[in-house]
Amino acid sequence: MPRTLLLLVLAVATVLELILTGGAFFAPAFTLAKFGVKYGPDTAFLGYLTGWFLLFVTLVAGLAFARVQQGRPGYAGLCYLLGLWWVGIGIGIYVAFGRPDNLLLDSLKGLIIIGLTWQCRAKGLVLRR
Repeated sequence: MPRTLLLLVLAVATVLELILTGGAFFAPAFTLAKFGVKYGPDTAFLGYLTGWFLLFVTLVAGLAFARVQQGRPGYAGLCYLLGLWWVGIGIGIYVAFGRPDNLLLDSLKGLIIIGLTWQCRAKGLVLRR
């Protein structure tokens, strides 16, 4: 059960990150407005950079999903990395900008991934022998 839930959370996270990535590249003004930044000549680079960061996180999440699904080694490191990334992002945005929605969504997603990965490792559910 923890493996299935981990796959589900990783799949949803990958799709959401992919949507944000597409938004950053194809609708930067809209995407930056969601982050509270007014789009203009001074922030166009920020939008482009944000798109590449989101693409990187999307690829790592997709790779973690594939590793868990295939039962390959190295899945736990990727999952822990993603979990800590999202916990840090959620806490950082809350502390710096006072946005509890990011604290709840990102940090909770990260904690769920960390917890499910820990359960999968403890029970030996992912790796195929």
